Amino acid sequence: MKTSLKANLLKHFIAKKEEGGFTLIELLVVIIIIGILAAIALPSFLNQANKARQSEAKTYIGSMNRGQQAYRLENRTFAPEFVDLAIGIPTATNYYTYTIGTDGVFGASALATVVDPALKAYVGGVQLSSGSATVEATTIATLCESTAAGAAAADAAMTGFNATASSNTLGCAANWKKL
Repeated sequence: MKTSLKANLLKHFIAKKEEGGFTLIELLVVIIIIGILAAIALPSFLNQANKARQSEAKTYIGSMNRGQQAYRLENRTFAPEFVDLAIGIPTATNYYTYTIGTDGVFGASALATVVDPALKAYVGGVQLSSGSATVEATTIATLCESTAAGAAAADAAMTGFNATASSNTLGCAANWKKL
């Protein structure tokens, strides 16, 4: 064989080897990096799914609060039953059960009780505020979120709530935060 042919053949084999695939170590490193990224991203993804489910409760409780305010304007009392609000939301979903709490002339509450213990509970309240000499009475609404998942929704989650007397101090109890 001629020397130039041998040189060209060696160049061809060397070039072909350089164009080869990945080594086993390179593939393992890539798989380990993907595994680490997945382990970091999965809990964040699951948390986002719970936040999306909780947004349902926030929206529905807000709708119930606004429905109570509208009902109060038309009827001089708050709605005693869920169906009286006529706002078109279900009383139960896969994640929450919705009810109206204490009813009366001066206030009403809306409760979102969790079905899935991984979710937070929500309580809404509408209270007739006592007017003053310069300000007419109006309704104020609030929305409280439990700070821990799986908490029970109850009228006691709100401070200053009283269905039988007007108040201007509607807030959230301990272990609940105002939204």
